[in-house]
Amino acid sequence: MKHLKNSILLVFLACITTLSAEIKLPAIFSDGMVMQQKITANIWGKASAKAQVILTSSWDKKKQTTTADDQGNWKIAFKTPTAGGPFTLTISDGKPFVLKDILMGEVWLCSGQSNMEMPMKGFKNQPVEGSNMDILKSTNTNLRLFTVKRNSTIESQTDVSGQWQEAAPLSVRDFSATAYYFGRLLQETLHVPVGLVSSSWGGSCIEAWMTEDMLHAFPSVKIPKTEKDIKEKNRTPITLYQAMIHPLVGLTLKGVIWYQGETNYDHANTYADMFTTMINGWRKNWGQSDTIPFYYCQIAPFDYSIITEKGKEVINSAYLREAQGKVEQHVPATGMAVLLDAGLEKGIHPIKKQLAGERLALLALTKSYKIQGVAGESPYYKGIEIQGDTVMVSFERANMWIAAKNFESKLFTVAGADKVFHPAKAWIVRSKMYVKSEAVAKPVAVRYGFENYVEGDLYSNEGLPVSSFRSDNW
Repeated sequence: MKHLKNSILLVFLACITTLSAEIKLPAIFSDGMVMQQKITANIWGKASAKAQVILTSSWDKKKQTTTADDQGNWKIAFKTPTAGGPFTLTISDGKPFVLKDILMGEVWLCSGQSNMEMPMKGFKNQPVEGSNMDILKSTNTNLRLFTVKRNSTIESQTDVSGQWQEAAPLSVRDFSATAYYFGRLLQETLHVPVGLVSSSWGGSCIEAWMTEDMLHAFPSVKIPKTEKDIKEKNRTPITLYQAMIHPLVGLTLKGVIWYQGETNYDHANTYADMFTTMINGWRKNWGQSDTIPFYYCQIAPFDYSIITEKGKEVINSAYLREAQGKVEQHVPATGMAVLLDAGLEKGIHPIKKQLAGERLALLALTKSYKIQGVAGESPYYKGIEIQGDTVMVSFERANMWIAAKNFESKLFTVAGADKVFHPAKAWIVRSKMYVKSEAVAKPVAVRYGFENYVEGDLYSNEGLPVSSFRSDNW
């Protein structure tokens, strides 16, 4: 009888606990957050099972109502106002829960591997150029930062670890440098609040940021079936998507910035297709189609022989840079920030993160926010003409033509029918590069900066570098 009474008491207490369950929200919805302005935004969480959930917004006093399911899950879509704040959101299932200090503005997801993850303070022995003074002057209540903590699993997660923070020396010091410089320029230019959500992991491969469905088109990729199959947490397919992206799906965004590719530098033949599939897959899962802009950094030059096992062939990462360049040519609402002049010969983590972040921002400001009078895209190789021993190279996206110190480039090579490339003289004539080599009487192909490490020396008239390229397909 005593055991029976105890059992009844436990059941009674469990029922009371269920009935009095309070509103719970994922970490991404918390005090101090930024929400996307002037759009239908989403918010979701947990409540008592079958409870009526009421959302009240402070800016218009409107109420939105829904009913939680059997597990207490609920989701509400609501209209957000123009940029400003702070605002509050009150969510109630009988007991009110208040989200405070919410700003309306522009929200961007920032993802990739170590060159996105690299914080403003840098890595040990690996600084970020100029960051100390920028950290000092970083206090800005209209710039809010959220870093998703690392996690890797094969199971779809519903929440992440992290918290929203205002930009200030202590928070900025540990935040992604590329993302910070991107967001800082957006906020300074648009004069609205900006929220940055950084979800990155150093050394990660692109396959880790994709779902099993996305990877079906790539049968050589081995999908893990159990947690024991995760041999490398940042390089196992699907694991980072499941843990660090899936919980954010549905968060209403303006766009995504991406800096990844170094880990896949030796798989250039599949990267363009994988990256395209990933972009389309993320957009589909978010339900925003190609209305989500996707801007990304080209991997910067680096001497990959340093990380090549002795006796193995040194892979030319220019092929990966080429693959990245192809994506913006056929995927809508994308753009590539070229970093051919911003590499580091002996280090895979370039110091010029401000350059990377601001070039991403230029793409967003010109392509997504339609700011006119400035350029955001680098010139792109268009084609060649051959006259005798000289190759003439033409470019797209170069309305003001191209520029170089002393009107010359030292990074061109040409080849004849034997497919052997020789250093060439290259000079600018109006909108074209003229290229020739005394060693090649009848050139058939030309390449620019097509090596692991180079220091780009060819630009648009606005100072945006031309990517490495080749006219051949050898």
